[in-house]
Amino acid sequence: MSIGHKIKEMRSIKQLTRAELAERSGLDEMQVKKIEEDKYVPSLAPLMKIARAMGVRLGTFLDGQEQLGPVVVRGGEEKNTVSFISKNSGSRDHLNFFSLAHDKTGRNMEPFIVDIEPAGATNYKLSSHEGEEFIYVLEGEVEINYGKDIYTIKKGDSIYLDSVVLHNVHAGNNTPAKILAVIYAPA
Repeated sequence: MSIGHKIKEMRSIKQLTRAELAERSGLDEMQVKKIEEDKYVPSLAPLMKIARAMGVRLGTFLDGQEQLGPVVVRGGEEKNTVSFISKNSGSRDHLNFFSLAHDKTGRNMEPFIVDIEPAGATNYKLSSHEGEEFIYVLEGEVEINYGKDIYTIKKGDSIYLDSVVLHNVHAGNNTPAKILAVIYAPA
């Protein structure tokens, strides 16, 4: 089941109109419609705002099968898990997210492998959401606009940040990168 279908189904369960969800999440109603109809795959920030507006975990939209015990994803198998791509017009970032815990129910963290493609732009759209993020660079170099500061982290480096501060994660040095990102967002 797609992310858009899960959002629409949860909105129906919560007895919310599309307009109410848009208002609660701070998103445009047309954007919510496009997400629900799978015409637009949301990046992480809008997805987290929708989850928060409905009072559910982010994982509600990313969950696969319900696994109560540990979930193991073998090296190289992350490409076969739940994934979504952030290629928003205006954001100019190209982030391909691969969930590492989509089968785990009741989780409080969202671990991802993220492939970051060079964007070729310098005026990145910053976004924010409740929670915290931990990023560890597996390959390449990553640049993070965080508030008014810019951090460059390379292979083996990590950063832990409060995601309520406006931020953007993108490839540094105009080369592809790969990160392990663990995101915590309170429901």
